[in-house]
Amino acid sequence: GLRIVVDCAHGAATGLAPRVFSLLGATVTAMGSHPDGTNINVDSGSTSPGALARLVVESRADLGVALDGDGDRVIAVDEAGSLVDGDAILAICSEEMAGRGKLAGGGVVGTVMSNLGLELALRQAGLKLLRTPVGDRYVLDAMRLQGFRLGGEQSGHVIFLDHATTGDGILTAVQLCAIMAERNQRLSQLASVFQRVPQVLVNVEVADRAGVEDNEAIRAAVEQATLTLGKSGRVLVRPSGTEPLVRVMVEATDAGIAHSTAHRLAQVIQAELAR
Repeated sequence: GLRIVVDCAHGAATGLAPRVFSLLGATVTAMGSHPDGTNINVDSGSTSPGALARLVVESRADLGVALDGDGDRVIAVDEAGSLVDGDAILAICSEEMAGRGKLAGGGVVGTVMSNLGLELALRQAGLKLLRTPVGDRYVLDAMRLQGFRLGGEQSGHVIFLDHATTGDGILTAVQLCAIMAERNQRLSQLASVFQRVPQVLVNVEVADRAGVEDNEAIRAAVEQATLTLGKSGRVLVRPSGTEPLVRVMVEATDAGIAHSTAHRLAQVIQAELAR
């Protein structure tokens, strides 16, 4: 009964995703469904959902789903064109699974980049967020080790371990649509359980990115910032794996505080490790 716009990103899901949703009873409009061998992910899919959002609003669809080129990720768009990313999808699905007694482990596995809003939403529901390094393999390892059944990343790579051991954009979108249909609620209503916390990212060029981990001044600055933010914010400082950069991420319920804290930490790192 849902009207769904499916953006296939001119990729692997092109021949399958529209069929799946049609067979499940949805009225489907497909876009990003003309691969020519070179246009995969070009101005389409989960990394570029702008056109999808416009079409959802113009066609008065119930939602849009944007897959990525290889089909393992999905980003949704609600009826008003607002994005519903992987963190929001995890919040929605965890609440539903917990209500059905199917959320083993008492929570969800995310990564160090999962928005603080997901942690707060889970906490409100009496659930926990277990964080891992960035990467679906780390999420899956933690799920298996700790007995969790749901995990994923902000990018829309979500693992439902009762159904699959990898991310599957179509599977994730079907789970989301099923909740909408069963509850008879709009996606915007479901997504209201998740309130994104302002996040500021700053990249600092350094001479030795590995030096950040052993620098006392940087460690002290991070500890002070973490203490000041308390439960209303979060700090993550980590070296890039490939570039001469240290990445500073600060989340806080107050956007101004997030911004000032991130740039204050960036100044300390630059002073200590300048190229």
